Amino acid sequence: MIEAIAVTKAFGLRPVLRGVDLRVSEGEFLTLFGPNGAGKTTLLRILSTLSRPTTGQVRIGGYVLPQQAGAVRSILGVVSHQPLLYGDLSAEENLRFYARMYGLPPDVQETRIPEVIEAVGLRRRTMDLVRTFSRGMQQRLAIARAILHDPQVLLLDEPYTGLDQDAAAILDTVLREVATQGRTVVMTTHDLARGLAMGDRVAILSNGKIAYDAPSGALGVVEFADLYAEITGMASVR
Repeated sequence: MIEAIAVTKAFGLRPVLRGVDLRVSEGEFLTLFGPNGAGKTTLLRILSTLSRPTTGQVRIGGYVLPQQAGAVRSILGVVSHQPLLYGDLSAEENLRFYARMYGLPPDVQETRIPEVIEAVGLRRRTMDLVRTFSRGMQQRLAIARAILHDPQVLLLDEPYTGLDQDAAAILDTVLREVATQGRTVVMTTHDLARGLAMGDRVAILSNGKIAYDAPSGALGVVEFADLYAEITGMASVR
């Protein structure tokens, strides 16, 4: 479903991605780890059509980027650091706005909006203004926004940023539900234990390249933390 071949990205004379090779199968959940500055967000911006690679090839769902970016956007849902929601609109009004942007017919909106609100556990806050939501609730609504058009691929860039443990646990449940619906998911996170538990596969991006790629059960949390520290040159994150 996702294929990146020898992808590089440089900003001026500063290389960020140095030849990334990555393949994610249909329905697979890949967790991507890496220290700050490793290029995780840059890679996700390329996959989400928001940035172009300097060199290399990218295909999503069989479509070639950047030439077929419009077709890719129709099968893609993205959750970034910022929820991209309007604080002075209610949860329902936000989703209606995005439903129109996605081109969902009015009859589909009437069924789909309540479905996704229920899926992320916000039914009781449907008509409340988003500016009254906690950070965790905003992230859950952002996921509802991202899956509103039933995309085949979901890209999540540090969705747990700023969440307390209770909010993170709720988000775990939402993401597991989303993942079981056959979507292909790529998520970046710094939380090694959570990322290992969520993903079918895990990869480590270090110094602009994929330095490790294996099934999530290949190593326990302690062993993976030691490997991560060795690959990235960081102190142990156990």
